[in-house]
Amino acid sequence: MKLRLSLPLFVQTLGLVIATLIAAQTAAMVVILSLPPPAPEIYTVGDVLQAIRSRGAEPARSSDAVLTTGYGPAPPVGDALGRHRLMFRDALARSLGVGPASVVIYQHGPRIIAFGGPHRPRRPRPESSGPEPLLFGRFQIGVREPDGRWLLVQPKAAFGFDPWQERLLLVSALAAAAVSPLAWAFSRRLAAPISALAAGAERLGRDPRAPPLDIGGSAEVAVAVAAFNEMQERLRRYVDDRTTMIGAIAHDLRTPLTRLRFRIEAIPDPLRSKLVADVDQMEAMVASTLGFVRDAATPRDRRKLEVASLVETVMDEAALTGADAAVEHADRVVVDGDPLALKRLVANLVDNALKYGASAHARVFTEGEMAVIEVDDDGPGMPESEIERVFEPFRRLESSRSRETGGIGLGLAVVRAVARSHGGDVVLRNLPHGGLSARVTLPLSLAVKTGQPAVA
Repeated sequence: MKLRLSLPLFVQTLGLVIATLIAAQTAAMVVILSLPPPAPEIYTVGDVLQAIRSRGAEPARSSDAVLTTGYGPAPPVGDALGRHRLMFRDALARSLGVGPASVVIYQHGPRIIAFGGPHRPRRPRPESSGPEPLLFGRFQIGVREPDGRWLLVQPKAAFGFDPWQERLLLVSALAAAAVSPLAWAFSRRLAAPISALAAGAERLGRDPRAPPLDIGGSAEVAVAVAAFNEMQERLRRYVDDRTTMIGAIAHDLRTPLTRLRFRIEAIPDPLRSKLVADVDQMEAMVASTLGFVRDAATPRDRRKLEVASLVETVMDEAALTGADAAVEHADRVVVDGDPLALKRLVANLVDNALKYGASAHARVFTEGEMAVIEVDDDGPGMPESEIERVFEPFRRLESSRSRETGGIGLGLAVVRAVARSHGGDVVLRNLPHGGLSARVTLPLSLAVKTGQPAVA
């Protein structure tokens, strides 16, 4: 196992955030500094007078913003008026022919009063004898009428975006476009080792003898890979030790069974025949166990297999003996597996169907990302309470699986062991019209799942 240590994931994530913020701020500053400042919407005393005299009708203006009027409560007085605001108020009061106390100016936000000069209104105005006070920003002007009501004048609320807001949106869009490739590259680099670790876990489920992972990445990923490889090695040793122990026990049983066979020769015939049958059955169980252990302990290379061809081969071999065996439907699906183990899986299912159901009908198709093999028979089925227990080694249903017609109870155990060692599983179910159906699921070949051509 080889590990390539890198910076911790926390440090890399922190660096990504900082780099993204710096890049976004840099792009924003470049755009903001390259654009001219937004021009404020400026209003004169004449604009306010025109709005008051129109009483709700929009005055003609060359800009997008207009003043609206309406009756309401008096605006708040606020703090003391400065010299420029007093001049604007007095000029408006003189133009309306009312006293200064009947005009109130309330400024929202920055309270700015300017004179004509550098900031000129956007529509031409007649020449005046002196500087004309200007008002811009968010404000509210209240004029008290003779009946005591207050006529309010304020800029009309805009439903769209002002030019300066459009610039800020443009800055944000450009900043996002600038940092997106950087964020994508960093994110892909951080996620690649985790994706590889997930793929390794899936591969372990398909093949317990898969080679250890060799993944580089952050310090946390390296620790996780080391723990994963250690776990895989422990599982392999555990399975090997357990298989070796079972094989040793089965092998050592042969010697006492042989001695027992010689000793029962002296027993009277009626009892001797029964004892010989028991010894024969025990020897068959030992031979089957040794065969199972030998197959499980022998590592084989896995390759791409076309499942339909394998099933058709087994069914044709069964049909040659005169059995009622046929393939009803077969899609061309490819899996990664051990050819001998998968052939034994299918053969055990077909043998069970023929022994206990007198027929075997197979189907092969895909369902999602799994290849499905189904083998049905026309037998009596089995009790629901026994459907899961029959997968236990040496488990037999005495009502239908006698010594003359049945095996020793390892067939379905081998089927489940092979299916699960390939990342799949097997289940049994009783058919509504009678009979039993065995359903095996196996993961499709990785090449098929990734869209690559798979050649069986």
